[in-house]
Amino acid sequence: MTDSLNVAITCFPTFGGSGMVATEIGLAMADRGHRVHFIAKDLPVRLHGTSRKVFFHEVTESDYPALQHSSTYPIALASKMIEVASYERLDVLHVHYAVPHATAAWMAREVLGDKAPRVVTTLHGTDTTLVGIDPSYLPITRFSIMRSDAVTTPSDFLRRATWKGFGIPESVPIDVIANFVDTQRYAPRRERACLLPLFPGLREPEPVLIHVSNFRAVKRITDVVGIFTEVNRQRPARLVMIGDGPERTSAERNLRGLGLEDRVAFLGKQDRFEELLAAADVFLLPSEQESFGLAALEALSCGIPVVASDIGGIPELVTHGETGFLAPVGDLQAMAGHVLHLVQDEARWWKFSHRAREVVLERFQLGPAIDRYEALYRRLTKGAPRR
Repeated sequence: MTDSLNVAITCFPTFGGSGMVATEIGLAMADRGHRVHFIAKDLPVRLHGTSRKVFFHEVTESDYPALQHSSTYPIALASKMIEVASYERLDVLHVHYAVPHATAAWMAREVLGDKAPRVVTTLHGTDTTLVGIDPSYLPITRFSIMRSDAVTTPSDFLRRATWKGFGIPESVPIDVIANFVDTQRYAPRRERACLLPLFPGLREPEPVLIHVSNFRAVKRITDVVGIFTEVNRQRPARLVMIGDGPERTSAERNLRGLGLEDRVAFLGKQDRFEELLAAADVFLLPSEQESFGLAALEALSCGIPVVASDIGGIPELVTHGETGFLAPVGDLQAMAGHVLHLVQDEARWWKFSHRAREVVLERFQLGPAIDRYEALYRRLTKGAPRR
């Protein structure tokens, strides 16, 4: 197409939500005929095995002895951005996560001068609410945000947190573009055969709870175990845990101590888990903080109600009493009660399930989100002034 854009995307190549959203944006833009480059330290997870026409540029750090005790990633990344922007004539550089990606983009833009692409920074959560406001990083994070040509967040909560946390005037525009989901991939199925290899003794009435995360402290994995334990005490249940991270070992030890290890399946990192997600009954997200909750959105798209903390951007995604239930952080009794309220009445569960799917189809489909990103790219490349 004659008006196609030349876009580069930088993200973390891990299982985190920011990398997955960034990758899906790039793939969708490629499907629309744009030329898309990924600039990252490793191949992003969801690029593995793709046949779509995208280009990957690996960031490699120097092994020079004097630099062995220094993190050279931001400098190496900025250098790679300069290189790719120069010979590919990039229109837009879309970076996900403020530090170090937006900072590296600013350095690259300073070197490239008038030939620099426009910089779009998407904030995803902890880069604003945790890492960015750390006194060690706050000045450079604020500077990088202010120097981006456009800034987006997935929730109004995160936009307000960015303005407040960095002392940025609300007159500085930040676009809210909600995260999205592939509604064909994440669709209601209710086929429980995939659970039998995990739980050979599974009986049909037993509810199956599921949790997906990076198993960090902010996800409150101990609370996931606590909610499941209370539900199982009142009604035999099962728990599927997808992901990995520092809190996994203690959770497994806790469950062994309770004698419940046979009722819980820890599956580690999984790229494709939608079949398991659609087979579950309730998704648990008792996080201490969430800017959006991408895994919860994927569950809702499968028609699975969500029980979560009433915190951060979650209320923008989960409607209490319609698509799931919300409770104060750490209120395990309330969350367990909400789970039981859902699974003890089949008609009620189906009502929540249908509404969850409806909300996703109305508000969180991929196409409209990509329309907004594409419009943002075009506005910047057609002469919108730099910040």
